[in-house]
Amino acid sequence: MQSKWIAGLGLILGLGLSGPVPAQAQNVTLDAPGILLKKKPPGLPDVPPAPLAWPRLDPGAVLCRTEIDLDRLATIRAGGNAGPADCRRIFQPTAIEIVRRAGPSRTEVQITGRPDQTGWTDAWLPSKAPPGATPAATGVR
Repeated sequence: MQSKWIAGLGLILGLGLSGPVPAQAQNVTLDAPGILLKKKPPGLPDVPPAPLAWPRLDPGAVLCRTEIDLDRLATIRAGGNAGPADCRRIFQPTAIEIVRRAGPSRTEVQITGRPDQTGWTDAWLPSKAPPGATPAATGVR
């Protein structure tokens, strides 16, 4: 009977030693870089800007009805008296097609998608599009 008692005590001690280990102090830091992801502050999401059409007339450019109106506008700007010029200012970026060039500051253009709206501008329109621009049309005809 004593051997059963010793065997039972040994079994209880064996199970007791193989049980869960109590929690002890550990050297764990959660503020190390790369461990925890930092949350972004709430706000508007980053949206990439839309690609700009090219060629285009930027705000502030002038579109005159005829080449004569463009000449009148140049005379008025120089302080001369040439009569009224049938020109309008562009207020938002406007996609255009270049019809023909008559010099560095004389370009006949057509508003993209509106074949009835052609005019002349003195805006600088380089022959090559800037990086990141998308063609609004096939540019020079």
